[in-house]
Amino acid sequence: MIHLSILIFFPVVCGLLSAFNARIIGVIATVVPLVYAIMLVADFDTAGGLQRVTDDAWIEALGIRFKLGIDGLNLWLVLLTTVIAFASAIWLAVRPPEERAGLFTFHLLLGETAVLGAFVAQDLALFVLFFDLMLVPFYFLVGQWGGPDRIQAALKMVIYTLVGSLLMLAGAVATAVLSGAGPDGSISFVLSDLTANPLPESTQKWIFVTFALAFLIKMPAFPFHGWMPDAYRAMPLPALAFFSGVVSKVAAYGFLKLVLPLFPAAADDFQTILLILAIVSIMYGSIQAFTQTNARLILGYSSLAQLGFITLGIFAIDPDGQGAQGALLQAINHGLVVAPLFFVIALLAERAEGSDDIRDYGGIAFRAPVLAVLFLITALATLAMPGSSNFAGEFLILLGAFDTSQAIAIIASIGVVLASVYALRFYIRSMHNRVGPQVSSFEISVRDGLVLVPLVLAILAFALYPQRALESGEEAIKSTVQAVVSR
Repeated sequence: MIHLSILIFFPVVCGLLSAFNARIIGVIATVVPLVYAIMLVADFDTAGGLQRVTDDAWIEALGIRFKLGIDGLNLWLVLLTTVIAFASAIWLAVRPPEERAGLFTFHLLLGETAVLGAFVAQDLALFVLFFDLMLVPFYFLVGQWGGPDRIQAALKMVIYTLVGSLLMLAGAVATAVLSGAGPDGSISFVLSDLTANPLPESTQKWIFVTFALAFLIKMPAFPFHGWMPDAYRAMPLPALAFFSGVVSKVAAYGFLKLVLPLFPAAADDFQTILLILAIVSIMYGSIQAFTQTNARLILGYSSLAQLGFITLGIFAIDPDGQGAQGALLQAINHGLVVAPLFFVIALLAERAEGSDDIRDYGGIAFRAPVLAVLFLITALATLAMPGSSNFAGEFLILLGAFDTSQAIAIIASIGVVLASVYALRFYIRSMHNRVGPQVSSFEISVRDGLVLVPLVLAILAFALYPQRALESGEEAIKSTVQAVVSR
């Protein structure tokens, strides 16, 4: 059995060698975890619980163990991470940065290691470590390779996310100390120990707040999204595709993996507040996406709305777990859809003298029909058109929400309508209408197709058969939701 540590640390170890040949090293460093993740999916037993477990002593005096594992909650998120990381590596291979390509590749690979570590960690302290580590590479990616306002954007992102991370660290320490989940009442950070020794309801409430704030900032969700516009404007696009497609999903995963099982009483008490924040995020993000002209911000606010849907599904907490199942499926779908859209933005900007403003686009489809078709598939997936990859996820989320609150579900349904407005507006304004004054329309190249076409094929495959992901996560989701429902 291949050790899960290889999955986590292979990218960053290869990244140390990226100075020699960033293009080749980047591809090798990401293709091996991708193959491993595919093997995990193929070999996964849907009724087997936690699998591929690694459980070694680490800091025994503090009750911290190096425990890793694969279950129905993280299986497909691990695959999503490796897919987008590989696509980003191919992107860097065909379009390398003008300066310090090796260092850029190293930071991106460090980001992949941090995300994979957070997903497979089965120890609370280990999860917090990897969660905090995610901030480091993206701080440097924004600060060194970002746009004109990169320093301001990097500082704002660090301040927001560091506050959330420190709060979660305090909550994690309090959880381990107060639960006394280890042998003879000693400290233990192992998630299975903490789940078996729940905290009193009054204690759960204030610790719940620390975790919720950390995850809502990382997503981001309204009103904790103040760092997002500057970061999305400044972050280099290959890094932004990975960040938006994967990093934000760690927060959604944290709600499912940590918050609901560890703090079920608090989750029940704060359910209404989280549902309200979810629908506000949906409506605010959708309206902002409709009013923006910067293509990056259209996707940024669209992501805020989509993560609102994911939060809605998680905290629907319906007895059948349909909302949470839809949330997990939607997290995978959103990552698959948003990553190629950022690459499309890079291709559009190349045809409009580097502009990210959709007012400078137009008429590109006239001489680029293949690009237009690929863009159309991703745009239709964004608006959750029936038959698209996003449709099943949003449908399950709304089913779960209707079981909990019809009023909230109806309001959230408006967000589905608004998504069609901003997605089609973005597509039509970019590809059709009058040719922009700075537009030079030409077809997608073979090298760019190496990045975009596989991602679009993955979207189509997931649209045709999402059932495997649903089956893989069903038991884990039901177990998580029942912890709250049965209290």
